[in-house]
Amino acid sequence: MTKAEQLKTIFSPRSIAVIGASAKQQSLGRAVFANLLFATYGGCVYPVNTKAKSVLGVRAYPSVTDIPDEVDLAVVLVPAGIVPEVLRDAGRKGCKGAIVISAGFKEIGGQGVELERQLGEVARSFGMAVIGPNCFGVINTEPEVSMNATFSRNFPLRGKIAFISQSGAIGVAALEYAAGRKIGFSKFASVGNKVDIHENHMLEALAEDPETDVILLYVENLEDPKEFINLAQRISEHKPILAVKSGRTTEGAKAAASHTGALSGSDEVYDSLFAQCGVLRVETLEDLFRFGVAFANQPLPRGRKVAIVTNAGGPGIMATDIAVRHGLELARLTPESKSLLRSKMPATVSLDNPVDLVGDADETRYGLAMQAVVRDENVDSVIAICVPQMLTNLQATSEMIVQQVRTSDKPVSAVYMATGDIESSLKILDGAKIPHYRFPEDAARALSAMTRYVNWRQRPHTEIAHYEDVDRDAVRGIIARARKDRRRFLPEPEAHAVLRAYGLPMSRSVHAGDEADCVRAAKEIGFPVVMKIVSPQIVHKVDVGGVRLNLQNEADVKAAYASLMRQVTTARPGADIWGVLIQEMVRKGKETILGMKRDPHFGALLMFGLGGIYVEVFKDVVFRIAPIQELGARDMIEGIKGIKLLRGFRGEPPSDLEAVAQSLTRLSQLVTEFPEIDEMDINPLIVLPSGSGAKVVDARILIADGDVTALQ
Repeated sequence: MTKAEQLKTIFSPRSIAVIGASAKQQSLGRAVFANLLFATYGGCVYPVNTKAKSVLGVRAYPSVTDIPDEVDLAVVLVPAGIVPEVLRDAGRKGCKGAIVISAGFKEIGGQGVELERQLGEVARSFGMAVIGPNCFGVINTEPEVSMNATFSRNFPLRGKIAFISQSGAIGVAALEYAAGRKIGFSKFASVGNKVDIHENHMLEALAEDPETDVILLYVENLEDPKEFINLAQRISEHKPILAVKSGRTTEGAKAAASHTGALSGSDEVYDSLFAQCGVLRVETLEDLFRFGVAFANQPLPRGRKVAIVTNAGGPGIMATDIAVRHGLELARLTPESKSLLRSKMPATVSLDNPVDLVGDADETRYGLAMQAVVRDENVDSVIAICVPQMLTNLQATSEMIVQQVRTSDKPVSAVYMATGDIESSLKILDGAKIPHYRFPEDAARALSAMTRYVNWRQRPHTEIAHYEDVDRDAVRGIIARARKDRRRFLPEPEAHAVLRAYGLPMSRSVHAGDEADCVRAAKEIGFPVVMKIVSPQIVHKVDVGGVRLNLQNEADVKAAYASLMRQVTTARPGADIWGVLIQEMVRKGKETILGMKRDPHFGALLMFGLGGIYVEVFKDVVFRIAPIQELGARDMIEGIKGIKLLRGFRGEPPSDLEAVAQSLTRLSQLVTEFPEIDEMDINPLIVLPSGSGAKVVDARILIADGDVTALQ
């Protein structure tokens, strides 16, 4: 069985043994057993306690192996030191899964790390799926299961949202929040330290779960980012995935590492990873649920055009600002819609969008406005805002809104800027599955998230680019020579040869050994030229005065060679000098940077941004995990803030973005096929005007230490 198939047993077991069940008040063993016993769980539950004869009136067994019947799932709440042996007993009993709620493992370091290693060995030896340790438990709200294998005081309503949390405390808070907001769940799971089951297994199990329409994640790290991308891309085609990823700051990442016992990785990389696979990253848990409710209860918008109906100008303006800022646009109402409104509304009502019904609007006025905008062919979604006044009947307004949108296939949300006794009004909206918010910006951002998801689903589908016109043998030879010489750094002639072997657009250059070679090379290339020092010991050429630009003639070349050699040998006495590189002087283009860094957690990370001095000043770069699709390359280019400079700005011609995209996909293939390449900077790749291509001007490649085998 796959882990996803095993998870079906954990979510829907026929029988459960609570190992560590207790009758003691305020104990976790009592809380979990009571939740299972009294939450109408559809199977059999057995308490296991070495000392007690019974727990809450149910006969207890000293060991799980003493239970006379079959046991599908073990829930473990015993001290960390005996968990491996207890889990071994569960394996001998034939349990297919286990939830280890006990803490005291790698999150505390020291002996806890060894205990968790033993836990993993036991799980693997018995082929048992294990959630945890250091977790909060699992919930399944399906009526025929009705399982609450947690120590939560709340059993959530049934709904279409699945929530997976790496933090137990966040899981507790989520259940409390959901209970207060009457948000329903299909499944809930706290995965803890992830000794066995992790978020990828959960995603795979939830992908085909008919009870789940939306998946919410709280993550501190990903176990297998590449597999996460593959899974999330596939699932996001039919189910939205929303995620809060903690550890945005350096301090937060350290805290996450100490909490989970795992590295969290770069926050910028997580941003790019989620964008790559269609996961919507949100900032807060509140947004996670606000947006999740909208996805779970409303149809997806067909486009970006939103209509706003309000009885107060200020909130309408706020909703407009937030909507436009987050990529939506105000719908232009059709003449027919305006005519309908004009015929039945007082002259004080604004017929433009936002439709301002003014402060004395009653439910009839709301009904007419909602009827008009919902039926308008130019409208893709609707936000109804109500600020209760003395004459407002909020309950009647809710009923009218529900009546007008009952058969609509457009997403509608409501904003009631009110406090006090409004539960009956909100209950009407809940009954019609219309999400409601306290403030207009919340509704606008939720709708924007839905629209972004639709745009991702409707994106063109491309394959991972693969080129056959590459010379793998040439690259192997260069890397082998460097390894033989015990070098990590490939000087520029070697770096250029590697990139040329994979079809990247290289500027013309010649490796010259002496002054006469320099002159011949410059004449062959054509003036003006650039001269650069070549040495396996000099990575940063500018730092030692090893670059000369704009050499216009033979005399310039001779003078530059003499001064460059003098300056470099003075700055780096004893350095192994391989000569110089004579290179064409590329003009009239935009400087960009292509890069790659091999991360131990994510693999090969590709980078793109504005190059030259801009990369250090503005840090305007985008990451993706290799290999990338053709569309991924274009998304990287479009993702930088400076894209306007490349599209053509203030009369300048647009740059050849297709040449950049092909450079990125070729680079992606190179670093995927040669894991020995550890780090690379192409800075700059000068992009010429549209149709003229691009040229690599400077490149730096570092290869990894150790025995890494290239793709054969």
